Amino acid sequence: MGRMVDGEWRTEAEQIEHDEGGEFERETTSFRDWVGDEYPAESGRYHLYVSYACPWAHRTLLVRALKGLEDAVSVSVVDPVRFDQGWEFAPDKPGSTPDHVHGSEYLREVYAHADPAYTGRVTVPVLYDTAEDTIVNNESEEIMRMLDVAFHDLADRDVDLYPEGYRDEVDRVVEDIYDPINNGVYRAGFAETQRAYDNAVNDLFDALAHYDDVLGDQRYLAGDVLTEADVAMFTTLYRFDEVYHTHFKCNRERIADYDNLWPYLRELCQLPGVADTLEMDHVKQHYYRSHGHLNPKRLVPTGPNPDFFAAHERDDLPGGPPADLQR
Repeated sequence: MGRMVDGEWRTEAEQIEHDEGGEFERETTSFRDWVGDEYPAESGRYHLYVSYACPWAHRTLLVRALKGLEDAVSVSVVDPVRFDQGWEFAPDKPGSTPDHVHGSEYLREVYAHADPAYTGRVTVPVLYDTAEDTIVNNESEEIMRMLDVAFHDLADRDVDLYPEGYRDEVDRVVEDIYDPINNGVYRAGFAETQRAYDNAVNDLFDALAHYDDVLGDQRYLAGDVLTEADVAMFTTLYRFDEVYHTHFKCNRERIADYDNLWPYLRELCQLPGVADTLEMDHVKQHYYRSHGHLNPKRLVPTGPNPDFFAAHERDDLPGGPPADLQR
């Protein structure tokens, strides 16, 4: 792995940041502009750079798919395995594509094109404006919101994932699940002390138990409608049993062991468009082969292969997906 320093790639500079107690600290993203007045929402103008393996990038692919924005926002997909040169475009490999905008070999070239003096990590997702020829944003939560709200009039499906009357609760849940669940699996996997690991695992499974209880009484995290909160939760749950349970030592329970989280995950997997964003081979190849410090032999497990498309039996709960997502 590596990072950019004053526009130059440095393989020796990449380090996973920790606090004094060995707790993993995630570096903040750098490009934080918004689609709006300066960057108007226009079909065909914006491009997403993603990895199917990355849960943060997966959020943006899900919103794009659920809303039917495939014709409005194009996509380039990097190779799932990331080594010293960072995210790479490998169009000869299944599921990966060329850089459709610049023809770059590495994603870092896109960052350098947008900011020749860029210093920081080179991450996915990236929302790129082809008209202004620059990166608009590389923060997944903000890209998710922009695709949902700013691009709504360009969508082929009438799907609102940030509906009026639910917005405060959506914001609360997205914030509430971030540290213990979305980032919690990384806090556990990248912990450098037993105490940091124990704290992360306790927070993670306390939060999972809480939301398992919540989903026993309501269909979705914010109530009876599908929202961005469910997208944010989904990408962690989808990777959990195949990767985080083993690779990050989050092995107190599997998602398949929960009475409500497991059927909930299956229901979300079966929504129209979602299956097109699921590439478990990319997910497993990335984590088990890219993190040599956690898995020195880079061996990829063959299981457990959960059945995400088994009947979910949640139709008796109030609410349901928007009409445009009902099969």
